[in-house]
Parts: sequence; C-alpha cells; structure tokens
Amino acid sequence: MAPLLPLEVAAAPQLDDDGHAQRTGDLWTCVAHIITAVIGCGVLALSWSVAQLGWVAGPIAMVCFAFVTYISAFLLSHCYRSPDSEKRQRNYSYMDAVSVHLGKKYTWLCGLLQYLNLYGIGIAYTITTATCMSAIKKANCYHSEGRNASCEANGEHLFMLLFGAAQLLLSFIPNFHKMAWLSVVAAIMSFVYSTIGLGLGLAKTIGNGDVKGNIAGVAMATPMQKVWRVAQAIGDIAFAYPYTIVLLEIQDTLRSPPPESETMQKGNVIGVLTTTFFYLCVGCFGYSAFGNAAPGNLLTGFGFYEPYWLIDFANVCIVLHLLGGYQMFSQQIFTFADRCFASSFPNSALVNKSYAVRIIPGVPRYKLNLQRLCFRTVYVASTTGLALVFPYFNEVLGVLGALVFWPLAIYLPVEMYCVQRRILPWTPRWAVLQAFSAVCFAVGTFAFVGSVEGVIRKRLG
Repeated sequence: MAPLLPLEVAAAPQLDDDGHAQRTGDLWTCVAHIITAVIGCGVLALSWSVAQLGWVAGPIAMVCFAFVTYISAFLLSHCYRSPDSEKRQRNYSYMDAVSVHLGKKYTWLCGLLQYLNLYGIGIAYTITTATCMSAIKKANCYHSEGRNASCEANGEHLFMLLFGAAQLLLSFIPNFHKMAWLSVVAAIMSFVYSTIGLGLGLAKTIGNGDVKGNIAGVAMATPMQKVWRVAQAIGDIAFAYPYTIVLLEIQDTLRSPPPESETMQKGNVIGVLTTTFFYLCVGCFGYSAFGNAAPGNLLTGFGFYEPYWLIDFANVCIVLHLLGGYQMFSQQIFTFADRCFASSFPNSALVNKSYAVRIIPGVPRYKLNLQRLCFRTVYVASTTGLALVFPYFNEVLGVLGALVFWPLAIYLPVEMYCVQRRILPWTPRWAVLQAFSAVCFAVGTFAFVGSVEGVIRKRLG
C-alpha cells in the first residue's frame, strides 16, 4: 500500500496589522502616484500664468507654491496613523484623518470641499482632453492646408463624449490598490508631454534669437483688469500643485516597514522637486518663446505648428495621462459612495450583491455590482455634461485651484498636525503655523475672487 502523502495546505493570505490585504507599495510607486496626481492639465496653463505675472513674479510664485505644497504634505503625512505617526489606528483617507483629529463638524466641511474639488477635476480633465483631441485635428489640418488655412475643429463635444465613455469603462477598476499600473503609465505620459513642451519652448526661444516677455507681464487696459488676471494666474498655479487630497490614500498603499510616514516623506521630496523642475522649465521656456502672447494651453493654443507629428504625440500623451488622473481622483468618490450605500442599505441586494459576468472568453468572470454600475455611470455622465456646458480651460482651473487651496491644502493639515503633536496655542510653533495659514488664506481668497470673475466674464461673453 502506497504511503499517504500530506495534503498541501494553501498558504493563508498575508494581512497587515489592520486585517486588510498586505500593502505592497514602495517609494517608487509612491512617487508615481504623486506625479500622476500633481502633473496634470495644470502644467499646460503655466506659460500663460507666467505671462500674466512677468519674469520676476511668475517663477517666484511657482517656487513659493512648491514650498507650500511640501510643507502641507509634510504635515499631513504625519496624520496617517493616530495618535502618533508610527503606531495605532490607520486613517485610510483624508476625511478619516479629519474625523479622528478634529471631529464631525470639520469632517462635513472637509468632505464637501474635497468631493466638490474631485468632481471639478473630473470636469476639468474632460475639457482638457477634448481640447487636446481638437488640437491634433487642427495640427494635421495646418500641416496639410498651410498655416493660413481655416482649421476650426468642431468636434470638441464628440471628444468629450468619447472621453466619458472611456472613463465609464475604467471606473470599474475595483479599488485604489489595483491602480498602480495606471499611475505608472500616467506618470510616464506626464514626463513625455512635459518634456516635449519644454523642448518645443526651448527650440522656439533659440529660433527667435532672444528671450521674450518683460518684468510686469501682460499689460491690460485698466489696473483692475490686471488685478483680475494676476488673481486668475495664481489660481491656475494653485490648481497645478497641491495633492494633499489624495496623499493619505497614496500613503495607505505603502508597505511597512519602514514606517509609511518615512517612505512618504522621501516620496514628497522627490515628487515636489521633480514637478517643480518641470513646471519652471515648461512655464519659463513657454513664456520666453511667446512672450505676452503665450497661449492659455501651451500645446493646444497653436504657438507651435511643426513638427506636427510631435505635437500630435504630445497631445496623445496628455490624453493618456488624463485617463489615469481622472480615475485616480474619482476612485475616492466611488469608494466613499460604496461605503455610504453599504452602511445605509445593509440588506439590499442591489447594493451588496455581485454577479459574476464573463466579458471576455478565457478571462476570469468580472464581479458586477449594480449599485456601482448605476452610481458610476451617473457620475461620469454628469462630469461630461457639465464640461459640455462650461468648456473654459483656464478659468475652470483657476476656480478649482483657489477654492480648495487654503481649506484643504493648508488649514486642515495645520490643525490636524497641531492636535496630533499636542502643540499648545500661543507657543512659538503654533504661532508660526498659524501665520503660515493666514498668509495662504489671503492668497487663496484673492485667487478665488479673480477666477470667479473670469468665469462670469467668459460665460456672459
């Protein structure tokens, strides 16, 4: 009789200290997520922003926002675990951290602004994608018909609808932990089109034989118009930088040891330095190439005509990046909605039951949840619809950036850090942090008012 062989026992899945599946993120996936979150459509407006501010104030503003972004990220990264940065409870999202440190009243305020901003980013990305696709169509037309040809691209609405359809498919990625590949692809695309924009700006500057632009920037008819333009430019820069609203979600993907806060700190430094370098290069070389005529969108405003294939390729890279960036932000809303529906309707089959659906032969069945199908379809349809109604690139970016800059990127991180580190009022550290918050509040308010004025003026013609 043959001896009995021991049965192989399947290894139990490894779990983290909170009972969740073991996290696998490292420094480089962290940096990829940060770059995906930061370098988006905002980089395309920086040449225009520098043009409004001039050669002195423009670069200084970008460096200042980089510093503010790093400080904000530094403060917030210490709030991932409570009551200290290395032990105890994990805060899986920005709202979780606000709830633990500041209470329900601040959580409602945070949630309202955070999800409003995330929703607005979806609208902005839809507008930008349509603009890029139209630019490809125009570039090909100018190449074949000549620069004096009438090459009006009338397909922006169609491009918005196509982008919405693509986002609807991507929105069924189950959760943020399964999006590392998408962030890596999007980060690579951001490097590619930023480098192309930088190279084209540098080449045009060399071709011009001089550096265009001036100290004061674009001259306006009245001082008040100049004030509004400066405010809108600051709003565009504010939109381009902060990533605090997704920082804790990024940190929640990191494995430990080493402590998540330690990896996040290194990621913050690399991410902010990398994006600032690209921002300064793209913004300044774009301004030096076009001067005060710098277009609102560097790669779609047709300051560049040739090589047309390179402009086409850059715009394709932008579209691919925005496909990933849209999901990176929207998945937070999807996760929040899933939790709310599950807690409100625990016995509902519509909410809690999944159906195995075979989409492609030979591929494992996809678990389809009807609540997710309905909510995510309505969400993508609504962002697409509003983009069709308000297709104003620079103005929309300015409003979004200024709206959440102070409350989400500055005020709440400062207050949470003070609570966690037990910083008493009227101590030197408290005074420095409050002064930092007050200055940022003044800048954010100024930018918001000016950007709203720009939207109203555009909408009223």
